[in-house]
Amino acid sequence: MFRVASALMGAFASYARLAWWGLAVGEKVPLVVVQAVLLDPGKGVLLAVRRDLQGWELPGGTREPGESDETALVRELSEELGIEARVVRPIGVWTRTGFRPHTARVYLCETWDEPGQHGPLGEETLSARWHDPSCPPETLFPWYREPLACALTAGQGLVERSEHNGLAAIAAGARIDLRMRLSTGHRSPDA
Repeated sequence: MFRVASALMGAFASYARLAWWGLAVGEKVPLVVVQAVLLDPGKGVLLAVRRDLQGWELPGGTREPGESDETALVRELSEELGIEARVVRPIGVWTRTGFRPHTARVYLCETWDEPGQHGPLGEETLSARWHDPSCPPETLFPWYREPLACALTAGQGLVERSEHNGLAAIAAGARIDLRMRLSTGHRSPDA
């Protein structure tokens, strides 16, 4: 019972911060994030779980002033996952409106490392693990499914999509977050 109460309190605190940031504060300039589909033929796709909204996702982050997408992505992967990686090619650009509007630039990347091989997981990262890309975990946030599928499609050109993160996306994210929190009790998630 204590574990459930603790998980729910942690979720509520995270939701309050995310709602304040995503609805009230917003971004002063349009937010651009870079994300990686890290594929290894023998291991699968490397996904991560963050501390704020817990669910499997494509790793990545934001650029620092003067950084290219590729440089920022390699830096973010090193900081978040403790790995060295190489950008292979762009996959696409997803422009999302609604809650926390942003543009996600997604790249196919490769690494030969295991998470934590060249340094610890970053403060924002609870866990990182390889998954079968043809059968990603149910707790993969839904907005990452299309970029992952596009990365697996050979010969596809650069994808450009517009999506709206409304109540359905918020509810789906909350369901996954609660499922992860309740199943892991704040340990590194394995599901």
